[in-house]
Amino acid sequence: MHSKIRLLKFLFGSALLAVIVAAAALFYYAHRDLDLGAAPVSFELRSGSSLRSVAIQLAATGVIGRPEPFELMARLRGESTKLKAGNYELSGRLSPLALLDRMTRGDVTLVSVTFVEGWTFRQMLKTLQDHPKVKAESPALSEAEILQRLDIEKPYAEGWFFPDTYHFSEGASDLAILRRAHQLMLRHLDQEWERRVPGLPLKSPEEALILASIVEKETGRPEERALVAAVFINRLRIGMRLQTDPTVIYGMGAAFDGNIRRSDLTTDTPYNTYTRAGLPPTPIALPGLDSLRATLNPASSNAMYFVARGDGTSKFSRTLAEHERAVDMYQRRGRPRQ
Repeated sequence: MHSKIRLLKFLFGSALLAVIVAAAALFYYAHRDLDLGAAPVSFELRSGSSLRSVAIQLAATGVIGRPEPFELMARLRGESTKLKAGNYELSGRLSPLALLDRMTRGDVTLVSVTFVEGWTFRQMLKTLQDHPKVKAESPALSEAEILQRLDIEKPYAEGWFFPDTYHFSEGASDLAILRRAHQLMLRHLDQEWERRVPGLPLKSPEEALILASIVEKETGRPEERALVAAVFINRLRIGMRLQTDPTVIYGMGAAFDGNIRRSDLTTDTPYNTYTRAGLPPTPIALPGLDSLRATLNPASSNAMYFVARGDGTSKFSRTLAEHERAVDMYQRRGRPRQ
């Protein structure tokens, strides 16, 4: 009888000691400083995210170690469903508990900048440099130097930054914001490339990015985006020239005065898709997520042409004869958009 009592006391004591040790370990974890490094770490808490997915995302970005302690801490505090969506910029001394408190308060960064779908890199850069709350480091740098500072191993910047609204702390560097936009573009591009339909005449994510930028500039109505993409995909499949004005305009650079002339269409440049087959050498704008998705999952259509109706929509045609009739109907006084 006494031996059983001693065994029960031992087991109870061991269990109590284990609880105390676990509680102490969790207490230490909750109050120790996170290793955020010298540069601010950006984190987006998406609406509807579960506590587990948030903890996994934090671990994947290197903000915390393993996700389980953070998840346990939040559940024990009864805050597993109180996390508020938003963009967080993490820097300085910050403990897991302080991070959890920020996310339950919705203590998101309040300053923001928006990059619009279809903008060029130069437009994006000027917006950053003109922002009163941004520390502008890029004006003294060439495009090549900016790419080097951002560790982007590409010969050009155009297209490699995702158009979105970015929240940040006042005084954040324009290079830091560009880095976030680049990382977000890489993530979206990789995800959409993995989800692409089979048989596309695109050899790489970079080619998808180039075509998506054309789709972005050519789409008048969002619901037609996949059809616009289908036209260009169909042309690429048979080796037909893309014949799209936005690439010509991009190639003209500062020489473009708002009007595109027939002579512009016959003047050969690397971006003139009337004189050259295939894709231009780089993107011509910042494509949004919808354009990436449409390019890699185009509509099932045999359309080869489209022309603007004048009301924001386009008339899609299968044959050149159909297209010429549409041009005659909708653009008698103008030059057709191919």
